[in-house]
This record gives sequence, structure tokens and C-alpha cells, in this order.
Amino acid sequence: MGTSFGRGGATTFQQDLQNADCIVIEGSNMAECHPVGFQWVMEAKERGAKIIHVDPRFSRTSAVADLHVPIRAGTDIAFLGGIVNYILENGHEFRDYVVHYTNAATIVGEDFRDTEDLDGLFSGFDEETAKYDISTWSYEGVQVNAAAGNRDMAAQGEAHGRGSTVERGRPKELDPTLEHPRCVFQLLKKHYRRYTPELVERVCGIPQHLFFEAAEALCQNSGRERTSAFCYAVGWTQHTVGVQYIRTAAIIQLLLGNIGRPGGGIMALRGHASIQGSTDVPTLYNILPGYIPMRHAHSKFALQDFIQNMGDKYGYWGHLDSYLISMLKAWWGENATAANEYCFDYLPRLTGDHSAYISTMRALDGELEGYFLIGENPAVGNANGKAHRLALANLKWLVVRDLVEIESASFWYDAPEIETGELRTEDIGTEVFLMPAAAHTEKDGTFTNTQRMLQWHHKAVEPPGDARSDLWFAYHLGRRIREKLAGSLDPKNKPILELTWDYPTHGPTEDPSAEAVLKEINGFTIADGKAVSGYEALKADGSTACGVWIYSG
Repeated sequence: MGTSFGRGGATTFQQDLQNADCIVIEGSNMAECHPVGFQWVMEAKERGAKIIHVDPRFSRTSAVADLHVPIRAGTDIAFLGGIVNYILENGHEFRDYVVHYTNAATIVGEDFRDTEDLDGLFSGFDEETAKYDISTWSYEGVQVNAAAGNRDMAAQGEAHGRGSTVERGRPKELDPTLEHPRCVFQLLKKHYRRYTPELVERVCGIPQHLFFEAAEALCQNSGRERTSAFCYAVGWTQHTVGVQYIRTAAIIQLLLGNIGRPGGGIMALRGHASIQGSTDVPTLYNILPGYIPMRHAHSKFALQDFIQNMGDKYGYWGHLDSYLISMLKAWWGENATAANEYCFDYLPRLTGDHSAYISTMRALDGELEGYFLIGENPAVGNANGKAHRLALANLKWLVVRDLVEIESASFWYDAPEIETGELRTEDIGTEVFLMPAAAHTEKDGTFTNTQRMLQWHHKAVEPPGDARSDLWFAYHLGRRIREKLAGSLDPKNKPILELTWDYPTHGPTEDPSAEAVLKEINGFTIADGKAVSGYEALKADGSTACGVWIYSG
């Protein structure tokens, strides 16, 4: 989603599904897993929309769909690729939309080679590093700039959730007829030609008549007068190639003109409370709040060089300087000045892949000492739970914050591996700190729901016993760390000691004010402390502070 549209979130909202003429649900059992949102699918069905459910199982979603397309698990790329090929081979693309609102007419540099030209690889592959040099992928006449000091960090998947930062400036070479052999449209057509109905049937197990029925329904309900929507959930995102699934769906929707129009779009059905908020703020290791990219450890960029390299000349990323400097002011306050580049060097840098599964492998290899689990239960909630349980048993310490003793806290005496003898309690050296957490009814705060709407919730009751909110935990952990480091002259401790950590607290447990944190997230003018009206009001001169620019306003 970030690669296609600039942000890693839904392009539509659930209520708009009622305006769709066709809805494809794939990678989701929406009727059972998102029943509130599914009412809008039923609204669309009542007004004549065609509902298509692509799923290995026949579920309650399938039962109310007009068409259930059974698919072999993990073969969605072939099915979606077949849809792309069907659109292009039969001229079903919305030509005016494609020419004016996509990059289909853009000419790609003559050095680019597709997979059929190079025995399954794109041009630029380095066998020693197993990575791509994507300089040959750029548009004709457009300079390629390395991202964050390491081109691959921005090129692998959706590294920043906002799309790759490869090309700079407007493309110089366009062919509105879409006939040039190196225009994106023709390259797309060439690449997807392999995904024939016969291949789809062989790979996916989908009978050709079902494939044609689904493809035709989608195409007939898209175009100038009609729109179709895609809905997906963790049935896509938990695949190792989930990014490719979503990207291919985006290509389909762009070809059919279904983005940015009523009833169209791609609905990312998030699997848990405020997962979208966790992406936006974020809890991801490789981006800063609001999808601002992080510097790589090898980057030598100063602040302005980084902004020039990572920003854009057009659109909202043309104001990256305002977003980044306002965030730095929110984090380091009066310590962030123009003279020290607003503490830009205090920001952590990427040293590699620190995603959950890579971290699990590092724990198995004895490279991790400790782990915090907050709102996560990898022992049973992540793919390959056994590997996660074995990894937890290889730590020195583990902090688990949850409402109850979850499986990731009890693995050391109550895991399947204990029963089989693969693990023995007496051999596990992991010290587990189980800390009771407060439920959402026991604390103030916000949810960012599936369609990226922020909703404030008030505390209804006090948390029982020693249970505390995650905000309380983060604030007081930071406070105690700062107290231990007080007086330190070590330069590495300055980023922590100079943080703005003066949130007001209340009550006997000194709960930090969630409203004060929300004010910082929204942004304010430093001179008078007044909230800004939106991200357009943020300045690059250090006069505004804002924690998350996309939540401003």
C-alpha cells in the first residue's frame, strides 16, 4: 500500500463499501472476523453488488457471497496475476484513468530487464549480496538517489510504509498512447502475460470457468460508471509474500480505475484493536512516527541532506522538513536547536533487519538477552509458534505485559515442548517478569481503527490491583532510566537525558496524562502552546512541535 499510494493503510473506509458494485474479499473471513464492518458489504449486496469470496475454506463469508472461489493456500499471486493479465489482454483497463492518474505512460530506462530476459531475475541483481541495485529500474532521464545511505533499505518491500524513494522529479518521457515498448503499461503487459487461465488453474486449483466468472464480474463492475473494492486481512499479511499480494491488488485497482472513487479502493481489515495505530505511530522498527524513514547506520547525511534525499518536490512529502523538525522539537524541546540540527543525530539508526521473525532467529542463536512483549503473544499468535517458544527459552529475561498469564509468559512450564521433553523447566534460564496491564476500559487513550479513524475512549473504572496502563509503564520506565543516568557525562546518554519527559501525572499511582500525550501528537506552537490546526501549520524553523504529523488536526 505504501509503495502504491504513499501510506501503508486502507485507501477507503468500511461505510463506503455500500457504494461498491462488486466486492472481492480475499485473505479474510470478514463476516465472522469483522462483523460490524461486514454490514456494509451486505448493504452493497442488497442494492445489487456482486460479492466474491476467494478463500481455501467455505466460511460464513462464502455462504453470503454470490461467488465462492476456492483457492490453494499461498497461491494468491498467481490468481491476482491472472486477473491483471485478463484485464490487459482483453482491454478492460479504464484507459483515461490509467493515462492520467497512474505511471502507466511513463518510459522506463533502456537498461531495465524483466525476469524472462534474465532467467527469473530482474536487472541489477548482485549474487554476492543477494540484493538488487535498482538503478536500472528508474524512469528514462530521471536520476536515482540512494535511500538513507543504503539503497536496499528503501527498496526491500515497503520499507517505510510510504513507498520507495527512488525517483526524483517528474518523469521526462511519457507516451500517452501507451504503445512505447518501454512504457510501464507495456512492461506490465509483458510481465503478466505468463499468468494465463491455464496457469491459474494449475497453480491455484481454480477451475477456469470460476476464474473467468470472477474476472469478468470485477471488470464489468469497474470503469467510468461503476466501481469495485478489494478487502483483505491477515490471511494476506501473514504470508511471507503478503506485500506482493497487496501490491498486485493495487495494480488491479489502478488498472480498473477503482482508487479514489466512491465504492472503490482497497480495504485493509486490521486484525486487532489499533493495529493501524501501531503502524502509524509506529511500533515498527524501521520507521519513525508518520512513516518518516530512519537513517541507516552507514548514512553520513546531515539533517538537510537527509531531508533533500528522502523528501519529494511534490505532494505532502514535499514538507518532510516541517514534519521531521517538528517531531524533533516534540521529543527534545528546548534542547533541539538549529545549531545542533534539532538533535537529529540523537535519532537511532538502522543496523539491519530487526523485525519480529529475524529477532526470533537471533534469540535462537543466542544473540538476544531480553525481550518486551506488550500486546503480543508470539508463543501462539505468530507463525511457527514452536520457534518462538524455543527462542523465549533462550533469553536471559522476558517482560510480559498482559491482562492474564498468556502462553508467552507460561512457556517455561506449560508449553507443548515441555510435554514432549524438547524443553525442561529446570534447563530454562529465562527470568519472566509478568506485569499486569490495564484493559482499554481502565485507561484513557485512543484507538486507530481499520479505516484510520481515531477514536478517544475514556477510563470507565480503575484497573484492579497492580494493573497499570501501557502509558504508565512506558512513562515510569523512562523516568527511572533517566534517574539512573542523571549526572552522566557520557555522550551516548544525552539523547535520553535531554528528552522532554515532563508529562503531567495524577492520582496515587502517578498516571501520566493521556491528553497531554495526545496534544504532543497533534502538535502545537511552541511560543503559546496552542494546538495547531493540522499538518499544514507545521514549520521547519523550530517554532512548532508535533509527535505524529499525520495525526495533526
